[in-house]
Amino acid sequence: MLTLIHKCIMRALHIENLSKTYPNGVAALQNISLTIGNGMFGLLGSNGAGKSSLMRTIATLQQPDYGSLYFDSINILQDPLALRRVLGYLPQEFGVYPKESAESLLKYFAVLKGMLSPKERSHKIQEVLELTNLLDVKTKHVSDYSGGMKQRFGIAQLLLNDPELIIVDEPTAGLDPAERKRFLNLLREISRNTVVIFSTHLVDDVRDLCNNLAMINQGKVLISGSPKELIHEIEGKIWECSVSLDQKELMEEQYLVLSSAFTNDNKMAIRAYSPFQPSHNFLKTEATLEDAYFFALSKYTMEG
Repeated sequence: MLTLIHKCIMRALHIENLSKTYPNGVAALQNISLTIGNGMFGLLGSNGAGKSSLMRTIATLQQPDYGSLYFDSINILQDPLALRRVLGYLPQEFGVYPKESAESLLKYFAVLKGMLSPKERSHKIQEVLELTNLLDVKTKHVSDYSGGMKQRFGIAQLLLNDPELIIVDEPTAGLDPAERKRFLNLLREISRNTVVIFSTHLVDDVRDLCNNLAMINQGKVLISGSPKELIHEIEGKIWECSVSLDQKELMEEQYLVLSSAFTNDNKMAIRAYSPFQPSHNFLKTEATLEDAYFFALSKYTMEG
């Protein structure tokens, strides 16, 4: 696999007070402000939290009601074409023409992206096919690819114009564990000298992959920072105990329960947040990013 080697250039996306309400009254974005630099940035939230609305707005596919968007010196809202020249976008779902090979489709996309030189197109297509590990299947129909291969093809097409800003929306949905790992490793390599915004509802996708992340819900940023920072905020305040299934509801009434899961002996492992030991049944346990996420959601619900 090729390694992307570019001179390290620090880039940044600045989002200020971005808001969007749809005609049906849904407030998809509510005063979102973020600064996103080089590397992988995770947008973590459940389906309907506003992740896709934010990404579509950054990708110039819809206009916000108010707010500002800058990528380095580009005013995205005033000059969307300038942003599109340096943008690579992979939506949650994308279609491909049936009975067309990866190579032929990439030639088509390259022409659309303004690569008029056949020699330049051929060289770049070879490079992105090798980078995404699709060189051996370049003559096969993309419509017959597996889910993971289609996602890698999606990355190949967005890399044709050497993007400086890459947006990928729920890219691991439907992938098996092996394909998911290969795809995430590919994104990690690409992000070394590029701003990559990565949307997901899976905590595991961002925990070891993203330099920084923002957790959003109902169009609002709940918390943001590095995974280490967000875990540090709740370190020493996460407690766990095992209870019977019929005790679970009582525990949720008495304590701030973040999550629960079945154990091998058919009991429930309860994880709760508290600055102090909730009761003698609870033992202190190591905080995780998933705990930070559920705590942020619980805090937002209580304050709302």
